[in-house]
Amino acid sequence: MNFILYSDVNDRSISQSLGRPEYSYYFVLKAYRPVLESLGQVHVVSSAAEVDPLYRQLQLTGQDSLFLSFAPPHKTPTDLQCPVVCVIAWEYDSIPVDPREEHVHHDWSRILARHGRAITLSSHTAQAIRRTMGEDFPVLVLPTPLWEGFAAVRQQYPAVPVNPGALLQIKGCIIDSRTLGLSADGLIAPTPNEPASEPGEPGDVAAPSEPAPPPELTLRRRAFITKHYLREGWRATATSNEHQPLFLLKHNLLLWYREAVRDLLPIALRRQLFRLRAPAAEPLPPDPGGSEVPVPAVAEHPQASLPDTSATVQTEVSGVVFVSVFNPEDGRKNWHHLITAFCWAMRDVEDATLVLKMTQNDLATYYVHLITLLSQLSPFACRVVVMHGYLQDEEFARLYGAASFYVNASRCEGLCLPLMEFMSCGRPVIAPDHTAMHDYIDERVGFIVKSSREPTIWPDDVKILYRTLRHRPDWGSLKTAYEDSYAMARHDPAAYQAMAQAANERMREYCSFAPVQQRLAQFFQLTPSATTPQLIAEAGTASC
Repeated sequence: MNFILYSDVNDRSISQSLGRPEYSYYFVLKAYRPVLESLGQVHVVSSAAEVDPLYRQLQLTGQDSLFLSFAPPHKTPTDLQCPVVCVIAWEYDSIPVDPREEHVHHDWSRILARHGRAITLSSHTAQAIRRTMGEDFPVLVLPTPLWEGFAAVRQQYPAVPVNPGALLQIKGCIIDSRTLGLSADGLIAPTPNEPASEPGEPGDVAAPSEPAPPPELTLRRRAFITKHYLREGWRATATSNEHQPLFLLKHNLLLWYREAVRDLLPIALRRQLFRLRAPAAEPLPPDPGGSEVPVPAVAEHPQASLPDTSATVQTEVSGVVFVSVFNPEDGRKNWHHLITAFCWAMRDVEDATLVLKMTQNDLATYYVHLITLLSQLSPFACRVVVMHGYLQDEEFARLYGAASFYVNASRCEGLCLPLMEFMSCGRPVIAPDHTAMHDYIDERVGFIVKSSREPTIWPDDVKILYRTLRHRPDWGSLKTAYEDSYAMARHDPAAYQAMAQAANERMREYCSFAPVQQRLAQFFQLTPSATTPQLIAEAGTASC
């Protein structure tokens, strides 16, 4: 049997395709290839136009061929002579079906009926297809075989609940919450020569209606805010970052004053402090020549410019480390909940770190949104580290090794390769057990995030109608999972090791080479070869 494989993303375009919907199919093709090679001859084509000429060429020599399209049905050609089977990652509870549409690509049922069978990455997708095509429609559930590829990572980086210290490196940039000087007051750059005024100071304008006063600060909260800014001030002098230490010290002192003690001072003293902090600007002397005096350039707000992404940078993480890998432009990933639940659960915990590896080429698409979110949550004692850029295999191995837990809070998943990869490295998880994750997530391998169903729209649906369902993760359940997992890592290492071993064993049973090969051979009625190809891990930034 000859297997002709095609994905819209290939080896040449992978670096420019970061974040595209088709990006994940490239990794699925790479993972399937060794299994297919054990069953027949594999040919990878760079375009669908190459399929039929190759099919006819092989047919002349008496050889059978099958085209495996690593793409959803609506992006697979329907006019090929070669037999076609779609490899489908789909995360919704029904497939696009609309008999009234003139174009066949809007109706998956007609495309799948032409193919006669399909391969899916999860039983959830298989059930969605059978609801439309009938229970007897041939569908093979075939997860990507990746467990053997992480043997070296498992050996080099055994799972530990509390990381003593790991160095992370990336070509791009690292956004660290502890070096940003975060505050909601810093979201808007101050206007030159117009500092924010205190109550009762010149320049105040009475509001049409007074808002309700904020709740009184307790002594415990004032002590926590003071401790936070003392710690931030020490870090400003002890660690190197993009801002000058004096700037950060003044910034943290001002924030401490505003948030912890300003309301305790008399109005007269606050006015005096304001005058000392923001003296009036002296008028510029007139120009004898009569020409205008150039206005001094105003320094750009420190959080308004994007970090440099051309250098190789590194940082060290330690303690209980939570990791997640996703595309921030993918609405399914629910990354705002990942951050807010973590910062709220670990608000007073210094040795808890959330590392987010972004699979998105354009930093500008999410940078301001990210900084705004972190600023709104500040102050918090825990740490959020965002890695933007491309990770080499060795650098990705360090990320696998640094993790205490992998975190997923998605609304729906077609497979979730990063989650499976970290489990294959023996890492327990925090994740829902819906859609594709239902195949391999339960309480033995991690902490379950509760969820409920909600209506949504099929991707690429031109009518934008609510015709399918996805899942809504419960924020409170996610927060509790953070708290419970941290408590396990800190106080019950035996239970942590049992969960880590269960995660690794689940992946061995679910996505190792032998069971995947056996399912594929039975589906196509082929005999596997005696030798097993060597599997190498593809460092996973795929999202499907």
